[in-house]
Amino acid sequence: MTHTISVASRWARSLSLLAAVSILASPVAAQEMADPVPPRAPVDGPASVADLAEGLLDSVVNISTSQRVSDDESSPMPQIPEGSPFEDFFNDFFGEENGQTPPVPRSRRVNSLGSGFVISADGLIVTNNHVIEQSDDIEVNFADGTSLSAEIVGTDPQTDLALLRVEPAEPLDHVEFGDSDAMRIGDWVMAIGNPFGLGGSVSIGIVSARGRDINAGPYDDFIQTDAAINRGNSGGPLFNMRGEVIGINTAIISPTGGSIGIGFSVPADLAVNVINQLRDFGETRRGWLGVRIQPVTSEIAESLDMDRARGALVAGVINGGPVDDGTIEPGDVILEFDGRPINDMRDLPRIVAESPVGDVVDVLILRNGEEQTVEVTLGRLESGQEQAELGTEGEENGEEEQSATLDVLGLTLSALDDEQRDAFGIDAAVNGVLIADVSEGSEAEEKGVVAGEVIVEIAQETMATPADVEARISELREEGRRNALLMVAQADGTLRFVTLRMD
Repeated sequence: MTHTISVASRWARSLSLLAAVSILASPVAAQEMADPVPPRAPVDGPASVADLAEGLLDSVVNISTSQRVSDDESSPMPQIPEGSPFEDFFNDFFGEENGQTPPVPRSRRVNSLGSGFVISADGLIVTNNHVIEQSDDIEVNFADGTSLSAEIVGTDPQTDLALLRVEPAEPLDHVEFGDSDAMRIGDWVMAIGNPFGLGGSVSIGIVSARGRDINAGPYDDFIQTDAAINRGNSGGPLFNMRGEVIGINTAIISPTGGSIGIGFSVPADLAVNVINQLRDFGETRRGWLGVRIQPVTSEIAESLDMDRARGALVAGVINGGPVDDGTIEPGDVILEFDGRPINDMRDLPRIVAESPVGDVVDVLILRNGEEQTVEVTLGRLESGQEQAELGTEGEENGEEEQSATLDVLGLTLSALDDEQRDAFGIDAAVNGVLIADVSEGSEAEEKGVVAGEVIVEIAQETMATPADVEARISELREEGRRNALLMVAQADGTLRFVTLRMD
């Protein structure tokens, strides 16, 4: 109490001194201060969320995990003089054998905290995968003080989601998912979680942005919010103002580790499909198209005579995949998938992954300047990952014709014969025109083209000889094109597309 009074007294003296200085320095200001100030109209903030929060707190849980990890460093045996009375003791303790002192493994228990929320009365709980990853024990702590052990139903590192189960004695309060796609920038949202171990913390903010890609995984489509999210909030829910979960708080951007108003949540529309699969199968079962893709840049769009940059450019087809029969080919641009537009390359993997395995879907593609619809039966991504690692294939060309070396667009080109294959280690399945050298400072060099790569196609026409390349470039120039779209194969057959200006 004394300390408080002392502080208050010093504060009062400071205010008095400040007032005195202000009056002495500015008599005009003092006169103005003496004039009555008209009252301002009250400014209302957002409506209280107390009732909403009260009804949701019991369904949000704290998740405590523990894990035993081994230290990298071991404890060497102390150096004991030979003949010391402690020599036998230390030899027995450290396990010396044949004069060698093996390292003594040491381990320690690491604890971590996170958040989660109950989605069913019988004990299903959603959280982030990174909250429970590699943990030995998982404890779920409820708002009423109850603590239950949890088991893992399934996890999905790709979206950083996990599903847990507890065995409650009585039905649990739980929450429902809402429509995250209906959320607009500026809508109010509320986060509840366990920041820094402080359970049951509520923060409020707005949707700052949608569709954020933070390079966390292949299906990034985060909701960005300025609601305070800190360490320990991971796995907690982001609610709309109807008390529905529209996101799972997952990551923040912060130089300090604390909230600076940039948090990211996995949208409910993406999470629900994953969680349902984890509940039903204990694993994910994603659709798979079996293609490698790259963005359609403005330069590529121009070279393909597209009205604007959109879609996903097929850079290769996976051997043995769902479209390995020629349904979709390298150089095609996928514009729509199952009636949903592909505005950006990263839209395609997410939309395909959300589609059921075995579904037959229509895919709208652009091929040779014309739109056409093809029918595709989807495979399963998890089963096709090994095939994807084996590489891609493009079109095979016929007999190669020998041709003189030519310099085109900063590239020195030559025929691809057995000697060149051996020199550059080019796979036997790769066919086309060899890039023997790349001019220093050229646009091709800036775009990462290197000697030993092979031009397979230009503007969706197959190339077999350097003369073919020269002729195709001339044709494109006559058509008024400013860019040439090259399909380039690396030595192992991996395909990519490069645009080079023909000015």
